[in-house]
Amino acid sequence: MGITALVMAGGKGTRMKLPQEKPLIEVNGKPVIEYVLTALKNAKKIDRIIVATTQITPKTTTHIQQHHPNIELIQTPGKDYVSDMGYTVQTLKLGVFLAIAADLPLVKPEIIDTIIECYHQSKKPALTVAVPKATKIALGMCVDYSFVEQDQELVPVGINVIDGSKRYGDEWLDQAICILNHQELTVNINTTQELQIAQHLLHLQQQQQQQKQNTTENTNAG
Repeated sequence: MGITALVMAGGKGTRMKLPQEKPLIEVNGKPVIEYVLTALKNAKKIDRIIVATTQITPKTTTHIQQHHPNIELIQTPGKDYVSDMGYTVQTLKLGVFLAIAADLPLVKPEIIDTIIECYHQSKKPALTVAVPKATKIALGMCVDYSFVEQDQELVPVGINVIDGSKRYGDEWLDQAICILNHQELTVNINTTQELQIAQHLLHLQQQQQQQKQNTTENTNAG
């Protein structure tokens, strides 16, 4: 049995100075939130998807309504990321859920499943996913915040697993740190430079997938 995924899609993306709402910023011709939704739909350990929008992302709400009528929507107050998450937990009475930012275009279903498995193995009520700071810097990504854990300098990636039934006030209970050195988790989109990096890496991935497919077809034909 899977858990609920909560996609946080209330950001305007003001740092990018683009007219488009952040979840709808196009990466190689597709809104960034679509990559996240595709990963969640194909993850084996997810059985429910909720998208949380705000009053500053009305076009994102409309996009979900038009293209994903089976996905649940909730409009949050738009105070900040954590407060909006808490509002959703209390309003919908969520139990264990995976919260994920809408701007992670390289995330894959198998990574989602690995994170959920890491949560269950931790035996703690909350889990934060992080990557080594050095990995982000090597790709040219910005780092706004980092912390030290297990003698490593880490950066949170915008994915958490939380037992909503055990939340107390404005603080989450004891949490585990899931360290995954995956390039796919280092790329989120806050600047135009990061958008360019995401587009380049996705293009490389698509080329590799096409080459793999061509090799398979040639092998089968032979």
